[in-house]
Amino acid sequence: MFHRLDFSHERDLTIEDLVKRFQAYNPDKDVTMLRKAFLYAEKAHKGQMRSSGEEYIIHPMNVAGTLIKLRMDEESVISGFLHDVVEDCDITPEEIEEEFSPAIASIVVGLTKISKINFKTKEESQAENFRKMVVAMAQDLRVIIVKLADRMHNMRTLQYVSDVKQKKIAQETLDIYVPLASRLGINSVKGELEDLCLRFLKPEIYYRLAEKVAMKKSDRDGYIKDTLDVIKDKLLEYSLQAEIKGRPKHFYSIYKKM
Repeated sequence: MFHRLDFSHERDLTIEDLVKRFQAYNPDKDVTMLRKAFLYAEKAHKGQMRSSGEEYIIHPMNVAGTLIKLRMDEESVISGFLHDVVEDCDITPEEIEEEFSPAIASIVVGLTKISKINFKTKEESQAENFRKMVVAMAQDLRVIIVKLADRMHNMRTLQYVSDVKQKKIAQETLDIYVPLASRLGINSVKGELEDLCLRFLKPEIYYRLAEKVAMKKSDRDGYIKDTLDVIKDKLLEYSLQAEIKGRPKHFYSIYKKM
């Protein structure tokens, strides 16, 4: 059975939550540097607020949380905490390298370069050029994965910016970042971003689909499991061996098929 990862915005996320989740798949890993990265980002972003009215540190914590859900390595998660400190705070790449490592500094610098690209995604050929530019700037593929986690959380909190900005960011995400997630095979991120783009680009369609697919995710998963069991029983009646899988479809996928 396919299980969708939950990338919801976590307003009350703590460093202890993140450490516990990281240790779930790295039980023998020393988490000293993770804690250090959180404290470093918290100090760097002190006094900064997001459009939602929340303290800015909530954003890098959610980015790090997404990377942990994707079971990324320690350097990626640390880069998630630090991804905005060079761009938004008075921090230099040399300081990141000295406090953490050259690899982490390189990832943060790559993310800063990508954030400075002025995306204009009106034509597909132009979007392809921007995708190539992003890949070229990201000498380490982890730069793109951290950027996808960053974009995921920004899309999750997009309702706090103007309608014009919502549509611009959503279109940019659909043109640039969804194809990158697809090419990297991160289907959970691809599907989530597509649904969020649909929500802001075509809200009337998104909410109409949401109304028609009113069943809770747990209920839909249960329905799929029951259906799989029926199919398995029927196949066994005819001595047929088969592997059967099922999953709830994303709204964007339903929209495209319609």
